[in-house]
Amino acid sequence: MPTISLRFDLDGGRLGPGKVDLLERIDTFGSIAAAGRSVGMSYRRAWYLVADINDLFGRPLVEKHHGGKAGGGASLTELGRMVVDRYREAERATADVSQAHLAALQAEIDAARDD
Repeated sequence: MPTISLRFDLDGGRLGPGKVDLLERIDTFGSIAAAGRSVGMSYRRAWYLVADINDLFGRPLVEKHHGGKAGGGASLTELGRMVVDRYREAERATADVSQAHLAALQAEIDAARDD
């Protein structure tokens, strides 16, 4: 089944499926390291992407929590959750209006393979 991938080229940077997936995983795992590991990414790379996202929006989408007895972690800010929600809604809307086009393109590919 064909799918569509959405990337926003915003003034000052990009926001796409990889960064949004990382944000969602940080929200799920409560940890930048665990979120990165879940997609096969080093902590360093995950933290670099988080810093990039925070810089893009000029304020934190992810907040780090310093360790203690329970250890540290990270969570999304209200802005972080709003960004994820808006991105996913735009992704759904784009997919909805693109389905007929994707199906037609896939039909052409399938027809060529049958020849």
